[in-house]
Order: sequence, then C-alpha cells, then structure tokens
Amino acid sequence: MIYFDSAATSWPKPPEVWQAMEHFIKEVGASPGRAGHKRTVEANRIVDETRQQLAELFNIDDHKRIIFTLNATDSLNLAIKGLLRPGDHVITSSMEHNSVTRPLYTLQSYGVQVTKVPCDQQGNINLDDIERAFLPNTKAIIMTHASNVTGTIMPVEEVGRLAARHKVYFVMDAAQTAGLLDIDVKKLNISILTFPGHKSLLGPQGTGGIYIKEGVELMTLREGGTGSGSETPTQPDMMPEKYESGTLNAVGIAGLGAGVKYVRRVGLKKIRDHEMNLTKRFLDGAAAIPGMHIYGLSDLTKRVSVVSFRIDGYKAGEVGDRLDKKYDIACRAGLHCAPDAHRTLGTFEEKLVRFSFSYFNTAEEVDFALNALKEIAVARQPEVATLPV
Repeated sequence: MIYFDSAATSWPKPPEVWQAMEHFIKEVGASPGRAGHKRTVEANRIVDETRQQLAELFNIDDHKRIIFTLNATDSLNLAIKGLLRPGDHVITSSMEHNSVTRPLYTLQSYGVQVTKVPCDQQGNINLDDIERAFLPNTKAIIMTHASNVTGTIMPVEEVGRLAARHKVYFVMDAAQTAGLLDIDVKKLNISILTFPGHKSLLGPQGTGGIYIKEGVELMTLREGGTGSGSETPTQPDMMPEKYESGTLNAVGIAGLGAGVKYVRRVGLKKIRDHEMNLTKRFLDGAAAIPGMHIYGLSDLTKRVSVVSFRIDGYKAGEVGDRLDKKYDIACRAGLHCAPDAHRTLGTFEEKLVRFSFSYFNTAEEVDFALNALKEIAVARQPEVATLPV
C-alpha cells in the first residue's frame, strides 16, 4: 500500500518506536511515579526523558511544564476549557479543526464570546483583520500553525507579537507542524502549545502533550491519582502532576520518546525538504491532469506537505474509494474534521480528497499516484466530437 494519510496519523513509524514500546512492555511494565521499586523508577526515567526531549525540541526551559495527554484534541480541550471563563472573548480563525471549534462552540453557551477571523480561499489570514478583532475583554488568540486541509502555514510569529502587544494569551495548535517545522515557544511568544504524538513526531496513537507557560493557570479538567500528595483531597499544585491524573500511557510515551529522538537525529530541515520535494513533484504533475483542482498556496515555503484537491465529475468519496480499491493508495476524502475550513474554501458540500506526505514516502509513489489520478480524471472527461473532414 502507498500511504498518503500522515496528516491523520503518520505511517510507517521508525523501527525504534515499536522497539521502545516492546522493551517497555517486556522489561519495564510498571506505572511511573506510583512506587519506589526499580521498575517504576525506570518507567519514570523513560517518561521524564521524553519530556526532556520535547522541551529541547520546542526550546522550553522547564520540561515539567509539558503535560502528557491523549492527543492534540485532549490538549486543546484542557487549554480552551481550562483558560476561558464566561465574559471572556477569544479570537480564532476560519481554518480551524473541530478540536478548536467544538470546544469554543460549547463555551459560547456559557457566555464566552468567539470571533472567527475569516481567511481567504488559500487559507491565508490577514493580520489587520486580527488586529481589528480585539475587544476590551479579549483573553486569547487560538490558532492552528498550519491548516490540515490546505497546508497553509499561518503567520504565527506575527500573531505572537500581536498577542504580546495586547497582553493576551497565544494558544497554538501544532497538530500539523510539531516534528516538522521549527517551533520555539519563546520566539513565537506561545503561552500554550498543543501537539499530537502520532503525526510528525512519529509516536503511536494515544499520545500527545501540552506546554503551559509559567504564569498561565488553567482549571483542571481531571483530578485523581498522581502518586504524590496522596494525603490531601485537593489536586497537587506542582507540575506536571497538576494536570496528569491517573496512570499515564507510559508504553505510548516510550514510543513517542523514540520518535522524537528520531526526528531530532534526522533533523527538521532534512525531513521538511524531503516532504516539500514530494509536494512540489505532486503539484507539478497535478497541473497537467484535466479537471483536477488543487487548493492551497503554490509557494512551498508557506505550506506543509498537505494537499487537497477535487476532480471534475466525481464526489470526493468516489475518488478516495477508487484510489483505495483499485490502486491501493490510502488517503482521506471528506471534510477532514474541519468544516469551517471547507466553508472558507467553498467546498463544504462537495468536500475534497487529501494527500499528506511523510518522510517515508518516495518520488516513485508520487508518480504512481499521479498516473492513477490521471486515469481517474480522464475516465470522466467529456468526449469531443470529431467532425468529418
């Protein structure tokens, strides 16, 4: 199978990832922070090392300010529901994933005001429009780093400066960029960073995290066992225990740690260069396919390796189904859990097919997919009548 669905979950994983998980299950097995015997000490060391690897990747001084979660959606729920209160105002964009839009929609019924700044049909956002959206009660800007539909990279450095000038929090969703683009929480003035473990960080599903800047206080969504401060009825106030209740997915975190080490060893630049070379190859080839329409920017420096498209005469689901069943190509067709983005693009009704490339894809796979798409497109092109000479 050719796998072009890494924007959902990256695959394949480096061997180090499943080997680290296998080692944990076979040789460690215990719960981190729950006892003093050597197996729990080793489990805690593995979890702590992963925290340190992530802190170094994101230029975070205190690795204990990274909280492990189930995924980026879990992190965003903690960030959004833990930060906002009735009467607060928040600014976001019209290109957000449901992991941002749905929690905000829920909070609106409790008195939180939400302004969605409209983007253009390439997914770009205008900084002046963000500036005009500020109100006296604005508390935060919540924005994706890159769209999971068009791949458009948002101007997050400028947004961070806006947030600093207006003295509001900047919450950045790095679902499509953690492990791919350079993320420096200090340079970008990030108050809260949310990220999944199972995408470009190359870890397994069920892993993710959130960085909470010192001085930012969130209401806890869960309370319970932490392994420390067990004698008190209140949740410990120390980090990371304040937000990590219950037994961690230590097996998954071991795999995530191996994935982060792999990313850092190979290097973000090498990974991005390879993915964007594949993206360019695909975009160049797609331009010659009749009836195929690509969404997103042509400037490769302003996008990630996510490409959405439609083909005249087909529903998106039809194309995805043919690619899977006839050509053994895995992709994603539909709304991509981002209906606001599709409304912005004008594709809410027809939906789109999405290819997302990874470091492990090849030029040969891209060429094969282009040929497959050409065959699919040509099959629905109207025939031109030939007049007799």
